[in-house]
Amino acid sequence: MMAKIENNKNSKYFEDFSIGDKYLIPSRTQTSGIFSMFQAASGDNDPIHYDLEYCKKRGHPEMLAHGLQVMIQTAAGAGTFPSEVRDSLIGLIEISGKMLKPVYREDTLYPELIISNLISQNTTGVLEMKAAIYNQKKILVFLGFHKYLIKKKVINVSN
Repeated sequence: MMAKIENNKNSKYFEDFSIGDKYLIPSRTQTSGIFSMFQAASGDNDPIHYDLEYCKKRGHPEMLAHGLQVMIQTAAGAGTFPSEVRDSLIGLIEISGKMLKPVYREDTLYPELIISNLISQNTTGVLEMKAAIYNQKKILVFLGFHKYLIKKKVINVSN
């Protein structure tokens, strides 16, 4: 037996998404402040991320951003996605990615998320998003994916 749930008309559910839907996340310049905040939050003490002279001695023109510092720029919460799934999002269930090019202090990053797969389940669905980040030179520096568990509008009710 199928039963319809009362759904918030302002929230999207699994059935409302399409492959190719795109979410742009506001750009962010990787300033010294962001480097410091990441170092404080992560506890990372590798001088490649905070000592300019150390970096230059190793052939880098600037301080190198930690890969996780780059990856977090794809956080869907920085864009419009959370407001669309306010009542249907169960949670982020998987994240992965590859650092393709170095990101340095003062690089500006342009993240985007694009729905690449929709996996229907009984009462929920898995929404897969390709996560890409380009720098100010339009060079792809990160490529990965997110998976979110999203409620469906219709659920099975068994007696």
